[in-house]
Amino acid sequence: MSMLAKKVAVADRPSKPIGTGQDGVALLTVMMIMLMLTLLGISALTTTGLENRMAGFTLTGEEAAAASDSCLGVGANLIRQVLMPANVGTGTIPLAFLSTAGGPVPAANGLILYQEIYGKNTAGVSTRNSPDTAAGAPNLVLAVNAFAVNGDIDFLYVDNTTATGSTGAPSTTSVYQVNCVATNVALGTSSSVTAVFACTIMGGSTECSKKF
Repeated sequence: MSMLAKKVAVADRPSKPIGTGQDGVALLTVMMIMLMLTLLGISALTTTGLENRMAGFTLTGEEAAAASDSCLGVGANLIRQVLMPANVGTGTIPLAFLSTAGGPVPAANGLILYQEIYGKNTAGVSTRNSPDTAAGAPNLVLAVNAFAVNGDIDFLYVDNTTATGSTGAPSTTSVYQVNCVATNVALGTSSSVTAVFACTIMGGSTECSKKF
């Protein structure tokens, strides 16, 4: 065969397209990229959901703490009112604080709470550091937003340091512990806060301040 014939024969052979046999590799590459994008999307959704849950827990915790703090304020104000000279010897807390008048104190607990605040019952027996609790037999029952709040007030001790006020009248300081538990009605989660208040009786007034 002549050289010219060989060249013609080579030219007449069917040419093989470039890239033939690489279709499987390209498909596999595309599938790998799609899998990676899917995993990234799932990871982003999971992270967002977790962040939302954490934000919800934080908000719920803050709301529970706020509800408990409001209970502390009610407890301190109640102690101050009961110790006012006008309420000494009445045998019960002011009627406005009773549940029958829309107040936070269960009506059946009025006498007991009065005796706890003064540290003794009608027989002179000490009621200090009473064993009742906010969860068991609460002195205070409030509804704050989505929370049911129970509170307990305990007389701890009398400060032995007797001061003299600006009016020259002697003053006596009694120390109380107020514990409040706020429970989320829907979720069942709760938050507890405890504070100690020093209430000073001086002249015709009573002032309560938070010690810690």
